[in-house]
Amino acid sequence: MDWQSLGHLATTFESTHIAPEGAAAAFYIVVSGDDLLIRDDDSDISPLSLDDWRWCGLEARSEHCLGVVNQVPIFAVEVDEDVDQPEGYGFESLWWFLGKVDSDLFYLLGRAKQIIEWHRTHRFCGQCGSETSLNQGDRSYQCGDCRLFFYPRLSPSIIVCVNKGTEILLAKNVNARGNFYSTLAGFVEPGESIETTVHREVFEEVGIRVKNLKYFSSQSWPFPNSLMLGFHAEYDSGDITIQEAELADAQWFPYDQLPNPPAMISISGWLINDFVQRASRGEV
Repeated sequence: MDWQSLGHLATTFESTHIAPEGAAAAFYIVVSGDDLLIRDDDSDISPLSLDDWRWCGLEARSEHCLGVVNQVPIFAVEVDEDVDQPEGYGFESLWWFLGKVDSDLFYLLGRAKQIIEWHRTHRFCGQCGSETSLNQGDRSYQCGDCRLFFYPRLSPSIIVCVNKGTEILLAKNVNARGNFYSTLAGFVEPGESIETTVHREVFEEVGIRVKNLKYFSSQSWPFPNSLMLGFHAEYDSGDITIQEAELADAQWFPYDQLPNPPAMISISGWLINDFVQRASRGEV
């Protein structure tokens, strides 16, 4: 069985941490440290089949069922960080896959990396130090002594496209790769609503107030474990004053004169494109 025969992941993938018994086929996403195993042939960027995994000669440190597609299980497999790459294969970071694979496969690769990282960092209880064990009822670890549960970590974050008429506010992060401008983003703090986070993050980063928040969409963003919640918002008051520890620049740009935008596989790209389309139709 090859990967393409599984069909469309968005409609056929079922999340489960327990693999079906007696499955004749399976697929494997192999993780070594922060990198994932791929074939040297860039035309086939897909998880390894059962035969590929058996013949690549690597030893699994841990194995985790991510889910099934038409009763075919898909596993995340952890191997040593310093393992030699098998002949015909290489290792690449998750960033390498961005834009090279379709979004459903990218999210699955991100899921694999996050599950491996969760397993790696929760083998022992953070409260009493005892060893944890995997639950059968759900995807969680539990301490054998104090009974504390540990679930895969998710960090909710907001990302917001702010406009002033037909102009859009874009900023360049101090750690940005290349000369790219994007929308504002930040993590939700304890005790905050999502809307409160939008107002706080915009004011902290650029010193302006916003109004008329409208929820847009969400995206899993596995760098390392964010859940991005996207909004549109309108300028209310204030002058741009950047938070220099976070941003190198921030400016208002006409919708038809934007600087280098983020990739369309990211929710930032979706937000910007949605605004540009509406502005070009005279709807803002």
